[in-house]
Amino acid sequence: MNRILVWFRNDLRVHDHAPLFAASQKAVEVIPVYCFDPRQFDTIELGFAKTGSFRADFLLSAVDNLRKRLNEIGSDLFILQGKPEEEVSRLALELNVDAVFFSEEVTSEEKYVEEALEKKLWKEGIKTESFWQSTLFHLEDLPFPINQVPEVFTQFRKECEKYAHIKKTFPIPINLKLPELDVLRGEIPSLKSFGLEKPDADPRSVLVFEGGEEEGLRRLQTYFWKNDCLKDYKQTRNGLLGADYSSKFSPWLALGCLSPRYIYEEIQKYEKAVKKNQSTYWLIFELIWRDYFRFIAKKHGNRIFQLGGIKSNVDKWLRNEDLFWIWANGKTGIPFVDANMRELNTTGFMSNRGRQNVASFLVNDLGIDWRWGAAYFESQLIDYDVCSNWGNWMYVAGVGNDPRENRYFNILRQAQNYDKKGDYVRTWIPELQGLEGFDIHIPFELSTKELKSKGVNLGSIYPHPVVKMRAYI
Repeated sequence: MNRILVWFRNDLRVHDHAPLFAASQKAVEVIPVYCFDPRQFDTIELGFAKTGSFRADFLLSAVDNLRKRLNEIGSDLFILQGKPEEEVSRLALELNVDAVFFSEEVTSEEKYVEEALEKKLWKEGIKTESFWQSTLFHLEDLPFPINQVPEVFTQFRKECEKYAHIKKTFPIPINLKLPELDVLRGEIPSLKSFGLEKPDADPRSVLVFEGGEEEGLRRLQTYFWKNDCLKDYKQTRNGLLGADYSSKFSPWLALGCLSPRYIYEEIQKYEKAVKKNQSTYWLIFELIWRDYFRFIAKKHGNRIFQLGGIKSNVDKWLRNEDLFWIWANGKTGIPFVDANMRELNTTGFMSNRGRQNVASFLVNDLGIDWRWGAAYFESQLIDYDVCSNWGNWMYVAGVGNDPRENRYFNILRQAQNYDKKGDYVRTWIPELQGLEGFDIHIPFELSTKELKSKGVNLGSIYPHPVVKMRAYI
C-alpha cells in the first residue's frame, strides 16, 4: 500500500502499538490522526460532564505527548475535532489513503463509531483494519471463545495462565514517512472549548498525574527501578496516602499511554534482576483482572450498562438526587466515605480500597441506583476505563460477576483495618482533625462535650450521618 491513515483512540503511545507498527511495515507513507469527539464531553442528565476536568486535562496532555513522540520518529499527529466517523473518513478521502488502521474497542459507543466509519469508508473503496491491543492476553489467544468467557474471575485467570500465551511487544517504528501535505496538522483544543476549567493542583494529591507516554514510562521506571517498590506491592496496595502504596499505572493504561504487555515484560526483567515473589505476581494478577472486565464487556455487550447488569436483577434502587449529591460531594457524615469522595473531587483519583468502600456505601447503605455512581466515576476519574469501571460497579452492586451474594463493605470495619489512626481522614477532612485516633471515624458516637472540647460541632462544621452505620466490632 502507498498510504495508510492510523486513527489513534485509547492507545496514545508509539511503543507496542499494533496498528502503527503494521502500517509502518505495509505502507510507504503513514498518517497518524487523533479526533476529539464532542460527544465525550456532553453533560448527562444528572448535570455533570461525561468527561470532567481532571480526566479531560489528562487526555489533552496525553495527545500532546503523542504528537511529541511521533515527531521523534519523523512523523506528526493530525488533530481533528468532530465525530470521528465523519472527520476521519473525510480526511481519509481528502488525503487519498489506501486504508485506515485502528484499535478495536468493545463497548457500544465506541463500536458504533468504528462501525459507522468502516461503513463510510467501504462505500468509498477505502479498506479498514482493526487491531486488538488493549489487553495482556490477545483475543485470539484465549483458551475459549468469547461467548464462553467464564463468569467467575478465578476460572478465567487459571485457564488463561495455563493455556494462553502473552505475545511479545511490538517495537517502536523507526523513521515513519509522513507525506508532504498542505493540510493543517490542527491544534490541540483547550479545556475551555469543552466548557471545562483547568483543575487546581492540590498538595495532598498522591501523585502529580500528567498524561502521556513519557510520563507513563517515567512512572514505571520510578516505581519499579528507582524506588524499588514492586517487591512490596502486595503488602502495600491497599494503602491510602502517598505515591508508592500502589503502582498508579491505571491512568496511563486507561488511555493506552502504557501497554499492559510492556508492563508485563518489565515485571519479568525486574524478577530476573531484583526479586520474584508474590508481589511481582500480584501486579500481573491485577492486569489479568483488567483483561477479564474487558472480555466480559465484549461477551455481554450493553448489559454491563443496564440496571440489572448481567444478572438481570429486579429494580430495587432509589433515584434520590439529593441523597446522591450528598454522597458525591462527600457530605454523608461518614468520614471514611467523605474523605475518599473529597479526594476524588479534588484530585481526580481515589485508591482501589476507597472505590470499593464508597461504591458499597452508595448501593448498599443508601440504596441508590448503582449506574449513577458508575457515571459519576466516569466523569471524575483520570483513570476511567469503561470496562473496568462498569464491571467493578456491577460487581459491588450484586448484578455482575461476583460469585458471592451481598458483597457488603462494613465501612467502619474497613476504616479500622486501613486507617486505624485516622491519618487519611485527617488529611481530607481538616474540620475533624482535632479528633484523635479512631475517634475521627466515629464523631457521631462521641458526646457533645467531647466533640466541643475538640472544636467539632456536628451539624455545623461537619454533617450528621445520613444513615446509622452497622457496628464495626
